[in-house]
Amino acid sequence: MKHEFRSSPALLQFAFLATAALALAPHSHAQALTLTPAKMPALTTVDERFQSYNIEMLEVTGGRFWAPYKAQTDAPPAPSQPTPGGLPASLFRYRAPIDLTNPRLRKLAAALGPAYMRVSGTWANSTYFHDSDTPAPQTPPTGFNGVLTRPEWKNVIDFSHAVDAKLVTSFAVSQGVRNANGVWTPVEAEKILRFTRDAGGAIAAAELFNEPTLAALGGAPKDYDAAAYGRDFKAFHTFIHTADPSLKILGPGGVGESSTRLGMPGMKPVKSEDILADEGPGLDAFSYHFYGGVSKRCAIGPAAAIAGTSPEKALTAEWLASTERDEAFYAALRDRLTPGLPIWLTETGETACGGDPWASSFIDSFRYLNQLGALAKRGVKVIMHNTLAASDYALIDESTLAPRPNYWSAVLWRRLMGTTVLEAGQSPSPDLHLYAHCLRNHSGGVAILAINADKSSAHDISLPKASSRYTLTAHDLLDHTVLLNGAELNLTADGDLPPLEGAAQPAGAITLSPASITFFAIPGARNHACH
Repeated sequence: MKHEFRSSPALLQFAFLATAALALAPHSHAQALTLTPAKMPALTTVDERFQSYNIEMLEVTGGRFWAPYKAQTDAPPAPSQPTPGGLPASLFRYRAPIDLTNPRLRKLAAALGPAYMRVSGTWANSTYFHDSDTPAPQTPPTGFNGVLTRPEWKNVIDFSHAVDAKLVTSFAVSQGVRNANGVWTPVEAEKILRFTRDAGGAIAAAELFNEPTLAALGGAPKDYDAAAYGRDFKAFHTFIHTADPSLKILGPGGVGESSTRLGMPGMKPVKSEDILADEGPGLDAFSYHFYGGVSKRCAIGPAAAIAGTSPEKALTAEWLASTERDEAFYAALRDRLTPGLPIWLTETGETACGGDPWASSFIDSFRYLNQLGALAKRGVKVIMHNTLAASDYALIDESTLAPRPNYWSAVLWRRLMGTTVLEAGQSPSPDLHLYAHCLRNHSGGVAILAINADKSSAHDISLPKASSRYTLTAHDLLDHTVLLNGAELNLTADGDLPPLEGAAQPAGAITLSPASITFFAIPGARNHACH
């Protein structure tokens, strides 16, 4: 279905008033850049499900996930569910299983489809699947820390169908799945695959387990190393090749090995380089995870020295570029050890440990959209945001199911940015980030994303053709609401998305106000790369 780009009389009036107001904004002295959508060359393509998301396994089963900042000290103890890396129990709060049958949640997720939905995370590494209709055990069997039931996994399958999200997952790797020699066995993976198939679902792709580079955090045996992973991976690959040859095998799924060092003090990480050397062939795509640092929540004790950010630095070129530095590290590994494989970023967010308090505010939309634009240019095929609806970095508030600013950014990206990536041109300022794709569902059309991360100065660009303009701003960068062309975005009374219409933008000079994000839809660009 083609999306219509309409401009109502009211929007035309607003566009005129907004243009007049923007003319009064402080201007940078950099020369305005003239963009030429018709001549922008194609760079690469991304997956149709490029923009995707995570639902943590712990959300599905219920359990202790990252506590809201205001309630950290109130989190009740839960001795049956150990905390990752021995982190303080006060950092976590019990959450009941997510209701994946909720019509509003399904409606919001469907607006992001088609997508991939990854159900994984640290806790998935030690989750037991109770493949029976009998009541689940009150405590996990020996060798596991959590229990997944048939109804819970069936809800995942049904949700994936309802919202057009293909399933991605990982499997248990804890002591409960190991043979007498300590090698991984498919005892749990086999149950999951069989039940998924019998329930009418399918798993599109999977990592062996979540973040083997931080194996000690995720329930792997003591002193787990690359050689142990290599043995496990060979068993995993053999099993998948027989049980479901259509399933894409992802790996190694490393995190925190380049400019940002994640993990716990004293922990010895397993290097992705060593994993790739020991596992041998068998991957269908190279996967990695990225967080620019740990959140304020986990910056305690010795871990306080690990890099993070602050609202004052959240729009800086250095912070926004951290995702490119990390991708360059993993791309170099890919090129050297698994050349030719597509790259998937299977988990990312504002910061690890649930995100900072400001991850749910408008200020993080700059990181979110810049990451999509920058990594698409670098050839990353899929990006999975953590999470859809849990903790501070979620796209949707888990309690109210209200869309957060990043959700609206995600919807606009989904509606406008197609799968062919174009070269937008060289920006005249490190604070002005420019990206272009073929306009979704419009032959010859172009969509441009202009991110002005400068909090004090406007920037000027020029477009030779008329466009529909979608400008995201907020009254305050730390607001939890966002304005589209000056009007606050909210769901309707029935929980539906509003029309999200663009404002008519005539050809010629355009002023981008400070701290603003603007999409331009140019159906008549006539770019031959977009046919």
